[in-house]
Amino acid sequence: MKMFDRSPLRELADVLPRAARASAVAALVGVMAGSASALLLVALEIATDTRLLHPWLLWLLPVAGFAVGWLYLRLGASVEAGNNLLIDEIHDPRRVVPLRMAPLVLAGTVITHLFGGSAGREGTAVQMGGALADQLTHVFRLSGEQRRVLLMSGIAAGFASVFGTPLAGAVFGLEVLAIGRLRYDALLPCVVAALVGDAVTRAWGVHHTAYTIAPQWFGASISLSGAMSAAAAGVACGLVGMGFAQATHAMSGFMKRRIAYAPLRPVVGGVAVAAAATALGTPQYLGLGIPTIVDAFHTTLPWYDFLGKTLFTVVTLGSGFKGGEVTPLFYIGATLGNALSHVLTLPAPVLAGIGFVAVFAGAANTPIASTLMAIEIFGPQIGSYAAIACVLAYLCSGHTGIYKAQRVGHGKHGVVPEGTRLADLPAWREAQRARTQAADESPPR
Repeated sequence: MKMFDRSPLRELADVLPRAARASAVAALVGVMAGSASALLLVALEIATDTRLLHPWLLWLLPVAGFAVGWLYLRLGASVEAGNNLLIDEIHDPRRVVPLRMAPLVLAGTVITHLFGGSAGREGTAVQMGGALADQLTHVFRLSGEQRRVLLMSGIAAGFASVFGTPLAGAVFGLEVLAIGRLRYDALLPCVVAALVGDAVTRAWGVHHTAYTIAPQWFGASISLSGAMSAAAAGVACGLVGMGFAQATHAMSGFMKRRIAYAPLRPVVGGVAVAAAATALGTPQYLGLGIPTIVDAFHTTLPWYDFLGKTLFTVVTLGSGFKGGEVTPLFYIGATLGNALSHVLTLPAPVLAGIGFVAVFAGAANTPIASTLMAIEIFGPQIGSYAAIACVLAYLCSGHTGIYKAQRVGHGKHGVVPEGTRLADLPAWREAQRARTQAADESPPR
């Protein structure tokens, strides 16, 4: 008679080698993504400093836009979908992401920032991480399922390394794929890739901007009035995040309908951004806008700053310039939180920190990653308030988002077919309305 069942030991003996192999591959992904992010961050710092030293470069933004549009027309048609291409490949694997995605998006983003476009860097880091990771598919002869995990690891490593938030990056790689559903089978590789990616970026000597909230702004514990303020801020952030996503997609669609030749779209956008920044005297809305984000935690800003950054970023990205949406969303959220401090009870620095992550949570449909990011950046004291705001922002942003390739895993509210791409939801809703109208108009039997 056996004293104990050996099957768990056999299962462990089978799992451990596979986990070790997956971790080793994920660590390699982290090294590549972390190095790429270090290069990106250094290049963006040089580009930003150069633009600030030579303000006249802003007037070359239309020319830069034509160059970016022409590069993608000639060389990047297969990778122009960017983050959405990576998400689609994870859901429906077809072919390895072309390596050219990495240098093209790097060059396009640096050009955008050098000449004053309002954009971010997350999209660039994620695309570089995903594209570099996918090159290992053939090297290690990975199956379709293993390739999915590989791409998720690349996304996690890119996000973690560009922001210095490994926990948020790991969860972002899992959470961004589908609304309301996580894939825990990729948890270990995403954690390893994110931790290694962040460590490698720091090992290159690259440092991230420190956003601080003094401890005295937090009470000894969460209060009812503070929770209600966080909830109200979360609702506002969700609506702003939804508006940002819808406006960016609308601008992109408008440009494509009106201007057939792709390189001319960023020319028009570049003229609009340069003219508006000059006429309004608002250089703070150009580039990443990090100085204004820092100011949001320490001083009172004009209440409309979040609107200004929204408009400049919508025009920049919607017209075809390259870069990410997330840092502009941090700007929008931090300045929105600063403005809300006039009507809510929480202190301005705390509301700026809440807005920093909550607008992103609503626009990207990633409330868990956003909450973890708040804790990693601002400390554990903000955790409860950030969680309340991020969850409500997520719920209030509806079934929309900056990533049109996201699927609906579990709908936020209402009946939405599982697996539907966000890009396909308008057509589904229109079909639903048509069926309802036809049923109402049909004569009773």
